[in-house]
Amino acid sequence: MKTLEQDQVRQQVREHYSRIAVQDGQASSCCGGGGGQAGGCCSPGTADAAATSSAMMGYSARELQSVPGGSNLGLGCGNPLAIASIRPGETVLDLGSGAGFDAFLAARELKGTGQVIGVDMTPEMVSKARRNAVRSGYTNVEFRLGEIEALPVADASVDLILSNCVINLSPDKARVFREAHRVLRSGGRLAISDVVAFAPLPAAWREDAESLSSCIGGADTREALASWLGEAGFVDISITPKLESREFIQGWSPDKNLADFIVSAIIEARKR
Repeated sequence: MKTLEQDQVRQQVREHYSRIAVQDGQASSCCGGGGGQAGGCCSPGTADAAATSSAMMGYSARELQSVPGGSNLGLGCGNPLAIASIRPGETVLDLGSGAGFDAFLAARELKGTGQVIGVDMTPEMVSKARRNAVRSGYTNVEFRLGEIEALPVADASVDLILSNCVINLSPDKARVFREAHRVLRSGGRLAISDVVAFAPLPAAWREDAESLSSCIGGADTREALASWLGEAGFVDISITPKLESREFIQGWSPDKNLADFIVSAIIEARKR
């Protein structure tokens, strides 16, 4: 297979998550608890599997119980809220917000102040998140349709950017970080959980549409990510691998030796 063009990658990812969004009464599990089917991360699972998966990522039982039903699809690879230090009155942006799980948790921490904006390029996910928000009475959360490489967000209007296992799906990560820098205010910060590669991925994974849309084929090295962040203008860049994540990552696709190549990491940075 020839290397997929960027728009082809985005369309593959969009179709993949569209199918997840429209499943009736089911969630999907990215990390264990039902996600260990052939096909990798984000394979179909149950709501219970999603909850189990999220607990493995570091979310508390209280957090899992506090969000609207159907918002937790178990698609993450960590808990960016744990390092976000959200302050009342802030504007928080969630890149690849899915059905709204992290956006709703951020809104809880704002305690009725500020604003949360979720951006996702899959119409079905945006619609699902909006229904969840209306049904549960969230008035300071909105969801916008858009690509994270071209954010529908004004310059210097955001205090904090969250993202959970989404940036690896982008075929142009340098542009994602430039956009993140553009929309952040001075002093604004990133709190991201994502997969990183600590060994060169097999070429077959890099060129396989399923791997690219399943949190595997798009993983890049810490060095590459740090370089793109620096080029975008960020400072205080920190990329911290979570070695314990290798166990659940292996469960994403047991027929591949994933744990030899990728790991979940916390990515932090700040705009001057």
